[in-house]
Amino acid sequence: MAVTGKPWRRRESPTSILAIRLQAFGDVTITLPYLRALRNQLPSTRIDFLTRAEDVDLPRALGVFDRVHALQGGRSERVQLMAAPLLFPGLLRRRYPVVIDLQNNRVSRAVRRFISPGAWSAFDRESPTSAGERTRLTIQAAGFSLSDVEFKLSLTDSNLGARVLREANWDPGRPLVVLSPAGAMPTRNWPVERYVRFAQIWREQYGAQFAVLGLGTVASKATAMQAALGDSLINLAGRTSAPEAMGILQRSSLVLTEDCGLMHMAWTSGVPTLALFGSSRHEWSAPIGDHTACLHSGDLPCGACMDASCRFGDVHCLTRYTPEQVVAEAERLLARVTRAVRVVN
Repeated sequence: MAVTGKPWRRRESPTSILAIRLQAFGDVTITLPYLRALRNQLPSTRIDFLTRAEDVDLPRALGVFDRVHALQGGRSERVQLMAAPLLFPGLLRRRYPVVIDLQNNRVSRAVRRFISPGAWSAFDRESPTSAGERTRLTIQAAGFSLSDVEFKLSLTDSNLGARVLREANWDPGRPLVVLSPAGAMPTRNWPVERYVRFAQIWREQYGAQFAVLGLGTVASKATAMQAALGDSLINLAGRTSAPEAMGILQRSSLVLTEDCGLMHMAWTSGVPTLALFGSSRHEWSAPIGDHTACLHSGDLPCGACMDASCRFGDVHCLTRYTPEQVVAEAERLLARVTRAVRVVN
């Protein structure tokens, strides 16, 4: 599959554009630096965004969009299809001449066809290329070549996250390292005891303080890590909104993370990000830019299997990495961050 579309060919900029992304939170986050670059390129154009209701908070906190439309229905495509017509009157009133469909599923196609824009493009869902690059190509197919994309998302309220940290006994005099053991399945999880050992080594060498962010689903892991690390670890699992989590990430010196939405928030913010990929397809989802590194499974015959459980029973693609190896990789990453390229041309 390739990107398809009918590009905008008029000399003047369009009055408005609707961008659509309805996938999981991390996939939505990937689109945001590219859409901000589009905003910078078309300052007089109204740019609106359509996403799932549960994902609207972060796009609304960035000052990129004039309006963020919320689609009900959760993760069910069937329920989303039933909910979409409720948005049609409002979308039609805005008369979008351009629709950039960054989802390209039944729901987004139904919305696009209802609006019937003069120019449009549809995301390539299958090519073995990073989601970020496919996002850029989709915007390009709509008629807008992005000169550069900067990975440094910023919040309109720069204080977001600070209150949460202060109430959790954050020491701003120590470097903050965020740990995110939030991979969605066992084949994407580095063992908790290895995070603990990584933190112990890093604390000894750099005097760091650590924080675990994420949904309540990582709470048990965060509790186990706090039991081992004591006051050196701030347990914020399930205690932040998405914008607050981004504000905390932007105060950190390093993020060590599995393949999850928090990982995408980190690298799109320009924070040094070391990603641990087990069964994930790194060519699709690995963080982009010289301020990032990814230890992935693409070198193994069974790599990037996308299976929920390891056929060999040991998740070897992740357990082969010791805490000492990850410390060394993190040090190499930080050593090059001062000359990191956080812009894609």
